[in-house]
Amino acid sequence: MAEGSLIFISGGVRSGKSSFAERTAAVLAMKTEGKLHYIAAGKAYDPEMEARIQRHQDDRDKSGLGWTTWEKPCALEEISGNFNHQDIILFDCLTTLLNNELFRAEDLWRKREYQENLSSDILVAITEIRKNCRTLIVVSNEVLNEPIYKNELVITYSKILGTLHRNIVDMADEAYLVEAGIPIQMKGEPA
Repeated sequence: MAEGSLIFISGGVRSGKSSFAERTAAVLAMKTEGKLHYIAAGKAYDPEMEARIQRHQDDRDKSGLGWTTWEKPCALEEISGNFNHQDIILFDCLTTLLNNELFRAEDLWRKREYQENLSSDILVAITEIRKNCRTLIVVSNEVLNEPIYKNELVITYSKILGTLHRNIVDMADEAYLVEAGIPIQMKGEPA
């Protein structure tokens, strides 16, 4: 059983990366007659995030493409067995999942072992989902170009995210950076 393809899409906040990822998933599903799945890591912590989540849900519903949505703000590995080789899966987004996981328990993020296990667990979950689908699209925010200052939590988050990005891009068949709504292919054969 061959593993599915992996596409990594990153970009800044409001860069258009999620829209590009949704279009990419839709085109792949149409070409392959695949079923579309959306793994949402977002949690509604405030009214703005609640509105963003609702807008994304409404957009998917209005598309008429029959998205199946999985609300998974943490423990991504729990759903890896729910997919098959016809599925096109869009996971949005890695930065939100990492944030949720870091704050699951009060001060665990300070422990080096927890940080290493967290990074490893996320990579294993992505690998397992990839094994069970036709294509997995992973979306992430490009936040590593911002100044980090001297905040231990921000430094820890940045290190884990940077490691995850490097490992996922290494595993990926294609990688894109979206700037101002324009996807720039960084890895893989031009589409």
